[in-house]
Amino acid sequence: MIGNSLRPGNLPAAFTSFVGRQAEAAEIRSLLQTARLLTLTGAGGVGKTRLALEAAVVPAKAFPHGVWLVDLAPVREPTAVAGVAAAALGVPDLGARPAVEQLAGYLAERRALIVLDNCEHLADACAELAKALLSEAPELHILATSRHTLGITGEHVFTVPPLTPEDAADLLQDRAAAVRPGFQVSEANRAAVARLCAYLDGLPLAIELASSRLRTLAVGQVADRLEDRFRLLAGGGRTRPPHQRTLRGTIDWSYELCAPTERLLWNRLSVFTGGFDLDAAEGVCAGDGIAEHEVLDLLDRLVGQSVVLTTETEGLPRYRLLEAIRRYGREQLAACGEEEKLLLRHRDFFLALAQRINEGWYGPGQAEALARLRVEYTNLLAALDCGAGPQFRFALAAALAFHWCAGGFLSEGRRQFDRVLAVASDPTPQRARALLAAVWVAQTQGDLAAANHWLDEAEALGEQLGDPAVRAQVVGFRGVSAHYRGQPEEGIARYEEAWAAQTALGDEREATSWLLALACVQAYAGDPRAAETGRQVIAAFEASGERWGRAQVLMALGYSAWARGDREAAKALARSALDSMRGFNDYAMVAKMLELLAWATAPGGDPARAARLLGAASALWRDAGTSISAFGPQMAEHHARCEKAVVNAVGLAAYVQAFAEGGRHNKPGRAIEYVLDPAHESATSAAATGPLTRRECEVAELVAKGLSNRQIASTLGLSPRTADWHVKNILDKLGFGSRAQIASWWSATRAPTA
Repeated sequence: MIGNSLRPGNLPAAFTSFVGRQAEAAEIRSLLQTARLLTLTGAGGVGKTRLALEAAVVPAKAFPHGVWLVDLAPVREPTAVAGVAAAALGVPDLGARPAVEQLAGYLAERRALIVLDNCEHLADACAELAKALLSEAPELHILATSRHTLGITGEHVFTVPPLTPEDAADLLQDRAAAVRPGFQVSEANRAAVARLCAYLDGLPLAIELASSRLRTLAVGQVADRLEDRFRLLAGGGRTRPPHQRTLRGTIDWSYELCAPTERLLWNRLSVFTGGFDLDAAEGVCAGDGIAEHEVLDLLDRLVGQSVVLTTETEGLPRYRLLEAIRRYGREQLAACGEEEKLLLRHRDFFLALAQRINEGWYGPGQAEALARLRVEYTNLLAALDCGAGPQFRFALAAALAFHWCAGGFLSEGRRQFDRVLAVASDPTPQRARALLAAVWVAQTQGDLAAANHWLDEAEALGEQLGDPAVRAQVVGFRGVSAHYRGQPEEGIARYEEAWAAQTALGDEREATSWLLALACVQAYAGDPRAAETGRQVIAAFEASGERWGRAQVLMALGYSAWARGDREAAKALARSALDSMRGFNDYAMVAKMLELLAWATAPGGDPARAARLLGAASALWRDAGTSISAFGPQMAEHHARCEKAVVNAVGLAAYVQAFAEGGRHNKPGRAIEYVLDPAHESATSAAATGPLTRRECEVAELVAKGLSNRQIASTLGLSPRTADWHVKNILDKLGFGSRAQIASWWSATRAPTA
């Protein structure tokens, strides 16, 4: 529905048609008009998720702040439910408050629909989350899917039945035609189709699995095989509910029809949670019977048999197993004695990935690296939960430092460090580095007490180990605490000491980190050496392709220029900093840049534009769960002074209107585009132009034609990075999760390119 696609949300595009159950979908939509919590219950494989997603496609006016899918199938720990929900809604995890409080605050004044999918194994945690959110957000509605009700006051329950015989036959025909073009239910095969659907009890998942076999078998052959298979299963499976017996029988039968190497890969893929890509499948599953070069072919065969599903995230292909199929594979993996070995391979693969990104951080590809960690979030949590002893957990938690602090997962990082560091262990370098990473997380949250506690332990441990690198890091982080306490001179001295020590040790990465910190604190403190230090850092970053630290230094130098009264230089530096932040999702940093730009724009410039910049910054602060005052009273004072100047210049009514207009740019990508694309402000203010800029329309048209980002860059004369950024921004604006949705939207709207 076009109305649904033009407002926020993350509902995935349907890869297959929705067959039958139109009446049920309509009834659920009707119930959602009044029911604030509606739970779809039913047996595994009955189609609860597919029905919920279809019913959630509603006009934009019903839920103007979006329809959001929270998939809980890969989540194992009840305490992670709120954080996973916040991540699905794009609520930046930047505060010290629990994730449920941040999420409730974000939703408090929004009318939205959340689809909580696969709740049965986390029913208590889901009930607590639903109760907390519905209490704080009066316009929020929740649609849950679970094999069990959540059991809280106000819950409405809708039991999803199996498909009717007619709908089951229609689904079989639709799915069979996809693998066997021209397949039709006819007089000749109608009785066999009815018999097959009856054996499958009208379960959509079972029908989908059976349909994949019609590529090579006749309907009667499939029915005969299933009949025999279920007779064999009857003796050992009568204690299961009938639908579960049928579903398991279908999966058993599908498993046995796979070649031995296909079964082996199916088993091994079950260690992934939340999906995987080809690199991960090769890295974890190859060996001991499967050569690395065989993985792709085997994976393709499993996709063709509907064992593995394909999807797209961050513009790249990914794969996943339906939960019932994944659990079945896990049982087989345990039965053949491979489970522990594969879990260790999974653990080691994601540790290596995190360490590789961490060690190479100050270079090109930072935004892409964070995106990779973001899509592997549930796999990373599973690796951290792997029963491999504390030293591994120390190593992985520390290697994910930039994921926690720069990728928007502060609260989850803090929770992980609180958990892993609470376990007593031998004095090791791994624990020391985990302590230092935990210090960074706590300082970024503003919890200096916890940071200093961990610093004391790290300092003592570094002395015990005789590790000069740990001592240097401790000195640097003492400087961070001093800076945040409003003692920049002490911060400068400690940063200089840490930088010199790391340089002497030959640790270029850590030396770069402290030189970056030194450049920023010098600029904010008005130190005359700031310009030279900043130039040195920026030159190094530009040579290497680094952008995240470069943006911070440019912003700090812009602040220094503004403090000296050089507004034009401040604006130029702030714009350069914003350009460097393209592709990142750092709400707080972009908000600080917009604040600086507003301060430099207001006096003697364009006060109305300054008001819009303040409005955009305010929206980002709000969604980040923080405010400008969190960065010290001086920053709050600058904001108040700018606001007063703008109101005096344009009047309160005009200020409020401009401020609200700016608030529409409530995502980092949108805000950056607003500042850097001169045509965007006028384009977005006119309803006729639609949600995209002229350039974005050109990109969307080429996406609809099937061009890759690299081909789009070549066609339009753009850099590959710029093309990537345009596609990501289109996805953000339209609330889409895949290129296929862009193509469908473009075809439906025929958006103009000029």
